[in-house]
Amino acid sequence: MPEVHRNFFWVCPGRTVYSFDRQKYVFHFTGFFTAHHSYICSKNFIMEQTWYEGWFNSPFYHKLYFERDEKEAKSFIHQLIEHLQPPQGSLMLDIACGKGRYSKTLASLGFNVTGIDISPDSIAFAKQFEREGLEFFVHDMRLPFYTNYFDYAFNFFTSFGYFKTRREHDSAVRTIARSLKPGGKFVIDYLNVHYAEDHLQQSEIKQLDSTTYDIVRWQDTTHFYKKITVTDKTLHQPFTCTEKVAKFSLGDFTEMFAFQGMQVQEVYGDYKLNSYDVKKTPRLIIIASKLVNKPTDKEKRLYSDGRRTDALT
Repeated sequence: MPEVHRNFFWVCPGRTVYSFDRQKYVFHFTGFFTAHHSYICSKNFIMEQTWYEGWFNSPFYHKLYFERDEKEAKSFIHQLIEHLQPPQGSLMLDIACGKGRYSKTLASLGFNVTGIDISPDSIAFAKQFEREGLEFFVHDMRLPFYTNYFDYAFNFFTSFGYFKTRREHDSAVRTIARSLKPGGKFVIDYLNVHYAEDHLQQSEIKQLDSTTYDIVRWQDTTHFYKKITVTDKTLHQPFTCTEKVAKFSLGDFTEMFAFQGMQVQEVYGDYKLNSYDVKKTPRLIIIASKLVNKPTDKEKRLYSDGRRTDALT
């Protein structure tokens, strides 16, 4: 990446959104984006900003998704830990941890937790909860992190499937697999694509305090889309973001994991860990284990449809 000046701005069409302090590596929130893409600008370069990097930094994103269902979230973590039975002091990685909701719960149960997220604002918020056994870092899951270090890795609340290409998703799975010790476990909580296809609610309006979310959903053969228009008294005008999530099935995850030396062990269909049903359960919760002896390149399987190219390009 070209050299970045200490102070520069993240600019949306017609307005400034963030200023950046390079020495502190902190984005300072000053406004909101109004289109699907934003841009990072300095004297030397302009770099396109993906929809999720901007949206995940917005307080309206967290208000919509995470300032609710706190009881359900904690209940799920407790039930999952009771099922996994990890030893006290186990090293855990929370991938796409957001503001640290799940990380804090895991740490409170006696585990050493590291949370990573691509959103600087979320990590800045989460860092207030840091203590011995709980730490947070700004990090892109597509890039290498620790190697053979963690006993468990978690990816909650469909915090996957956002990248443009299959290769990028494979890179994220590779990061996760490499971060685990041999025999370590990875848990991913994803939407059940087949259930979502059959139960897609095309439009709704949510009112949360003074904020109105006008939501429109649709799908194609490879992705789900959700266009969210936010109106709030603190905004000069409404802004819109369109979420895009890949239609990854159990078969897709099984193949991605196998290619990186992980094997699916268990599959569940909801937050109470009931059995997975391809049509009847809303979630796809997979528990995979890193193989002690990783397959060689010659032993790795192709995707089941025989393709050698990137299906999401």
